[in-house]
Amino acid sequence: MSPELIPWLATLAFLLGILALVLEVFILGFGVAGLVGIILIGWGIVLLSMDVTLTFKSLVIALAVSIVILIVGIKVMSRFNLWQRLTLGNRQRNDEGYSASKKELVDYAGQVGITLTPLRPSGAAEVGGERLDVVSEGGFIPAGAKIKVVRVEGIRIVVRTWDQT
Repeated sequence: MSPELIPWLATLAFLLGILALVLEVFILGFGVAGLVGIILIGWGIVLLSMDVTLTFKSLVIALAVSIVILIVGIKVMSRFNLWQRLTLGNRQRNDEGYSASKKELVDYAGQVGITLTPLRPSGAAEVGGERLDVVSEGGFIPAGAKIKVVRVEGIRIVVRTWDQT
């Protein structure tokens, strides 16, 4: 490999590694892209080094120190209750009025109403004098259209357009 090509290849590897990490965090979720990003960043650093063994040794030491700092940080945060400041500690309990599903929503099955907002596929509708969050069975339903509740699945109310004929 020609010596003029190595800095460009190292820069490309480093930038592709950063791009893979960004894709991992914001789009793909955690998995293969992050590992590829870390490998590409490491490879870019190794390509620019004068002594590959010294650079590789430095990367391994930096990784080990990072893991130790992470573990110590977690232990310190749990010991001094710093973790509770970063997380939400409240629970939603049924005895306090929180409920995952409403049994009375089943009563809306078969009733007719009107959409208050466009359903794309979700939106708001008025059924039986109540404003409800609904989901269309098919696709788009414009605001002001007559609808019929097809089924109720937990807290999900499924509707379709209703024709009186």
